[in-house]
Parts: sequence; structure tokens; C-alpha cells
Amino acid sequence: MRRGKTARFGHWEPYLSEFVYGGMDGCVTTFAVVAGSVGAGLDSAIIIILGFANLLADGFAMSVGSYLSIKTEQDNYRKHKNREFELASRDPAYKSTRVSQIFQSLGYEEQALNIVVDQVTRDSDRWIDIVLKEEMKIIPENKSPLRIGGVTYFSFILIGLIPLLVYVIDFLTPLESDLFMIASILTGFGFL
Repeated sequence: MRRGKTARFGHWEPYLSEFVYGGMDGCVTTFAVVAGSVGAGLDSAIIIILGFANLLADGFAMSVGSYLSIKTEQDNYRKHKNREFELASRDPAYKSTRVSQIFQSLGYEEQALNIVVDQVTRDSDRWIDIVLKEEMKIIPENKSPLRIGGVTYFSFILIGLIPLLVYVIDFLTPLESDLFMIASILTGFGFL
């Protein structure tokens, strides 16, 4: 692939961490349900029902949690950004003072400081982004909350199916094997 070109699914790359997070949690919690059910001596049909209930309910809870987490970060950023805009609208010197303090603390001296402050404060969004990042340690979250929730749910179910797969196959076509051992091995592969 040439440099500068985006891979086929490149727009999903920022969501890779949510895919891993959702998938690992799905695999672990479904395996725990399978292990507990096997330990209780439950029938394969019950294991499948409990496993799917876990996949749907826990996956939904994880995806809603991911969605709300990012949404809250974005709302918090907007709240602080609006507050900075409001303070700057009341006092014209406010943004220059704030930006000057930040760049002074970074070691800029008077002549360079004046040039930097002038350049930064010309762009309303840039000066606020710098103030929020440097002083409040708040960085804007640009990922879509809906995509984050969707990726988390999709991966939770996709990878979470791994420990349950052998029980579904056994239900459709009975196997003469140690199902839990196979589920354990498949789960191990799910972590690779």
C-alpha cells in the first residue's frame, strides 16, 4: 500500500481499542458463564441460553457504557470551551492573557511570546484548544459515540461467541468430545 492512502477499513482504525476492549470482555464473561454452567452440571441447551443472554445483555451494557463515556467527555469539553468563549467575550484581553501565561510557562520570552500569542489568538478555536489542553488537560474527543458503542457491541458478540461455539455445534450435531475442554482451547485462541 502506498503512503498517504487509507486502507479499506482505515476509517475504523481509531475504534480498534474499543474492538479489543469489547471482544476481550465478551470472551471472558461468556467463558465465565460457560464454566459456571458446566460446573453446575447444566445441559448444553441451558448453557447456550445463558451464554446468549450474557452476550446480548452484557454486550448491550458495555456498548451503552462506551457510548455514554465518550458522549460525556465531549459534553464536558464543550462546556469548558463555551465557558472560555464567554469569559473572552466579556474581557477582550482575557484570551491574550491566558495564552501568554501558557507560553510563558513553556519558556517563550517576550519577543517570541508576543508573536506566538498574536498568531494563536487570531483563531478562536485554536486558542481555546490550547488553553483547555495545557491548563485543564482536556483534549477534544472526535470519535463518534455511536460508532464506539456499535463497535464495542459488535466485537463483544463476535469474540464472545467463541466459548459458546462448541456448545451450539454440539446442539445441532452432537459431538462425542469434552466440550468444555474444546471451549477452553477456543477461548485461549480468542485472546490471540
